[in-house]
Amino acid sequence: MKAGSIFVFVLMSGTVVYGQDTVLRKPPQTLGEAVVTGAGSFVASDKAKGASLSPIDAVTVAGNGGDLANALRFLPGAQQIGEKEGLFVRGGTSEETKQFVDGTLLRSPNFASVPNVPQSARLNPFLFKGILFSTGGYSALYGQALSSALILETIDLPDESSASGHLFPQHMGAGFQELGKKRQSSYGMNLGYGNLQPYNKIIPQQQDYFHGPEYLTTDANFRLRTGKEGMLKFYTNYGYSHTGMHTPDVNHPGELSTFEIRDRNGYANLSWRQPLGNDWKIDAAIAGNYEHVSIRDSGEFRDRFFQARTVATKTFSHFQALRFGGEHWVDSMDHLTAVFAEGDIYLTRDLAIKAGLRGEYSSLLGAAHLAPRFSLGYRLSHGGQINMAYGVFYQQRSQATHWLVNYQKKGHNQLLRVEAYYKKYDHLMVTDSIVSYTGTGYAKGVELFWRDKRTFKGLDYWVTYTYLDTKRQWLQYPYELRPPFATPHTASIALKRYFQELNFSANMSYAFSTGRPYYYFGTDGSGKTFVGDEGTTKIYSVMNLSFAWLFTMFPGWKHKDFSGIGFGVNNVLGSHPVFGYNYSYDGAFKQPVTLPALRSYYIGLFMSFGIDRRDDFINENL
Repeated sequence: MKAGSIFVFVLMSGTVVYGQDTVLRKPPQTLGEAVVTGAGSFVASDKAKGASLSPIDAVTVAGNGGDLANALRFLPGAQQIGEKEGLFVRGGTSEETKQFVDGTLLRSPNFASVPNVPQSARLNPFLFKGILFSTGGYSALYGQALSSALILETIDLPDESSASGHLFPQHMGAGFQELGKKRQSSYGMNLGYGNLQPYNKIIPQQQDYFHGPEYLTTDANFRLRTGKEGMLKFYTNYGYSHTGMHTPDVNHPGELSTFEIRDRNGYANLSWRQPLGNDWKIDAAIAGNYEHVSIRDSGEFRDRFFQARTVATKTFSHFQALRFGGEHWVDSMDHLTAVFAEGDIYLTRDLAIKAGLRGEYSSLLGAAHLAPRFSLGYRLSHGGQINMAYGVFYQQRSQATHWLVNYQKKGHNQLLRVEAYYKKYDHLMVTDSIVSYTGTGYAKGVELFWRDKRTFKGLDYWVTYTYLDTKRQWLQYPYELRPPFATPHTASIALKRYFQELNFSANMSYAFSTGRPYYYFGTDGSGKTFVGDEGTTKIYSVMNLSFAWLFTMFPGWKHKDFSGIGFGVNNVLGSHPVFGYNYSYDGAFKQPVTLPALRSYYIGLFMSFGIDRRDDFINENL
């Protein structure tokens, strides 16, 4: 494998800078001064070096299934959820975490939900060159997320033209990227199809599938350089899924219930960035999404979303900057207009702040909100840094207020971060007898992250620990309770090793968490809710392994290929986790929610021409 390939890049370069959403023009090591950071954020980009967590790096975590959000569950703050897609961060639901692509909201990041079976991501993680995973206190430029923001930046032009294909029992696909002769533009397309019926016949599932799960995805992109530093990018994709299954009927023991869903989703994103002279820059984007979901015996659901957004940036000396702009969202129910402003200010060489304000007006609510955001970074003499952040965040009527403080130190391919936080919820939706927005809650905790590429030659690993104390009065909860997606203690480890002399890669991940609460809610004669049954699930523990052997299939051909075989096993030790229980309508019976299968496997062949993309296909299926 050539030295410039992605595998070596994953092990040797990249960055993690903790901050809001600003990637500085020079790496923090070069600045030698405080960085405008905010507690609670992971920033990754190709623009700096050091201990890394780039998008490619993140999805090499064994067991991620090609979903960037799954890989980020192995970072502190995220809960290990095995029965549903999405990110559950610091006591928040997956709906409280939003994903943004080039500044615009990604309305439907995953295929439509299927009960107790996590659904895969719609977008290929290798579309992105930079990520920011903010577990709290994120920038005023983004809104409508109570707990967390996953901010993604797409790649610009590819390095070379290329073609690729892969064949796995569960999935097959092909695509190409064509770079213009003057290296000023590019275009490309991809097509993929997957049907898990043959796989499910070999590996029995808890669910009895009578169709699929079946998935079809296709995407296209066009990129054009506008001037020396400007870039116009267009991306669109279409996804279709069809799943039909029989499961035991909890309301009628011994009988089966039927669930069938069809999901059609179209998404498009057009973004433009352009320097304007005199240290001004503009970033503008529009995005749209249309989703049509049909569920047997439940009807059809349609969702439309459109967003337009513009941000102007003025940079000053000493890396100070001012950003301001606005956006407008239109969906099936609401029109939301927002304006925002934010500044990076260096008070001294060792002290910097980021201060911002976001204003929103919702036509559905007929109300306006102001959300201040503030973060501070202080550089210590030994090279570490203390960061603090405060912010108010809205999602429709609901509100969350964040307070965060952390200590971090990085250098020599090692990174340590310790963070404490407190989050207060107000105006959560309550459905006990009548619908109101009087719910309250809190989340507080401490987190540890240690990343090390230095101690053991060729080995890259990280270790995380999360302590979470959270309760909320919400939906039908009669009083504040610990939600069923939250557990007090979570820990994980991810290890990666590439054996260059063998062209062989091995990855391992392990996650542990204490039990999660479960409840049965009944209703008394007055319509009030009471807790009829409750408990805590057993400890969750899972280990995943993945391997890849890389080779050239046609060494004498002038169009050199980069090929490989990938293999992976999830839940290697065969643990039997219980994520919760489904109750009958009267609470007399309950069924455990477990993994669809005790273990899951993948094995397949992948090939690319023009660019060594073997790592993309390996990691997309780990």
